[in-house]
Amino acid sequence: MTGEEIEEWEKELDVVMSRVGRRFARAEARQRVKGYIRGLVSEIKRKNGWQLAEHIGDQTPDGVQRLLSTAVWDVEGVRDDVRTAAIDLLGEPEGILVVDETGFLKKGMKSVGVKRQYSGTAGRIENCQIGVFLGYASSQGYALVDRELYLPAEWAQDEERRAEAGVPENARFATKPELARQMLERAFEATVPARWVTGDTVYGDDRRLRLWLEARFQPFILAVSCNEALWNGFQQVRADKLAAQQTEQWVTLSAGEGAKGPRWYDWMCVPLARLGVEPGWAHWLLVRRHLTKLDDLAYYVVFAPAAPLLSQLVRVAGARWTIEEGFEFTKDDLGLDHYEVRHWAGWYRHITLVLLAQVYLMAVRQQAQAEEKKRPGTRPAPLFTA
Repeated sequence: MTGEEIEEWEKELDVVMSRVGRRFARAEARQRVKGYIRGLVSEIKRKNGWQLAEHIGDQTPDGVQRLLSTAVWDVEGVRDDVRTAAIDLLGEPEGILVVDETGFLKKGMKSVGVKRQYSGTAGRIENCQIGVFLGYASSQGYALVDRELYLPAEWAQDEERRAEAGVPENARFATKPELARQMLERAFEATVPARWVTGDTVYGDDRRLRLWLEARFQPFILAVSCNEALWNGFQQVRADKLAAQQTEQWVTLSAGEGAKGPRWYDWMCVPLARLGVEPGWAHWLLVRRHLTKLDDLAYYVVFAPAAPLLSQLVRVAGARWTIEEGFEFTKDDLGLDHYEVRHWAGWYRHITLVLLAQVYLMAVRQQAQAEEKKRPGTRPAPLFTA
C-alpha cells in the first residue's frame, strides 16, 4: 500500500477505536486492542497469540494473553458497538437477520464447550466447539453482528469443568435456537432495521422459536426438515407430503449470487390454512427444487403480511448463504478460528475482536468506494481484504 493508503487505514482504525474506547478501563488495553486489530487484518497466516504478539512488536505473547483473559474491559459493550457500527454501514429497512452456527475444531477436552458433536463446518461429528452467530444482510453487504458459545449439557452440569474453564455462574445450558433467540432479542431491543429473519433447519424446526417470532409479528423464512409437521387447516401434514399434494407451477428464480454465478432453482409457494392468525398475516410453505435433480427439495416456513411476491421470498431465503460467506471470510482472513484459548472469557473476547476487525474492513471498503467515485476509471479495492 502507498503511504496515503496506510494513512487512510489508520484514520479508519482510529474511528473504529473511538467507538469502543470507553469499554476499556486502561489505555494499555485500548492500545493492545488496536494492535490486535491490525494483526487480524494483516497477511500473517496464523492469527494466534505468538503471531499477533510478534506483529504488535512484543517479545512474548503475555500481553495478548492478558488482553484475552484478565485485562478489564466490557466485551458485551464492544459487541453492542460492533452491531451498531455494522448497522450504520449496512442498515436499511429491508435488512435481514440470519442465524446459523459454525464449528471450531479442537484437540483435547479442556477448551470450554468442546465435545464430539456434529460440525456443519466439517460435515461430520468432530471434537469441536460450536458458536451460534447472528448475521445481518442488506443490499449494502453483510456482517456477523453477534455471537454465543454453545455449552453442551454435560458441560453445563459439570461444576469442576465449569470452574476450570471460567464459565460464569449464570451461564446455563441453552439449545442453539434458544441462543439464537437471545441474540435476536438483543437486535430487536437495539431497533436493528430488519424486515426478515431467516435460518436453516436447526432453527426452523424449533416450533417455539417460530411461535416467538410470530408473537412479535416478525416476518421470517426458516428452513424446515422434510418431516416437519405443519398445521394446514385442522390437521398437521409433513412438509414433503404437503408439497407433493400441490399442482402449482414451478417458477425458476435465482436465490442470489454464488461463487459460480446466480443460484438458480425452481420454486413453489403453497398457502397454509392456519387458524387464529391475525388478520393481514399468513403462513406459506416455500419449496425449492434443484433444476436437474428433481428429487432434491428444500422446504421453508414463511410467516409474513399477505401477500409477498415469490421473488421477494426467494431473495430472503437466499440471504441465508451470506452468513456462511461471513464464516468463510472471518476464518480465512481474520483468524476467527485461530485462537488458542481454553477459557470462556478468552473465546468471547477473541471472537468479538474478530467481529470488530470485520467492521473496520467494512469501513475501509466504504471509504475506498467513496474515493473511487471521485476518481472515475479506478477500480475499488475488493470487499473484505486487507
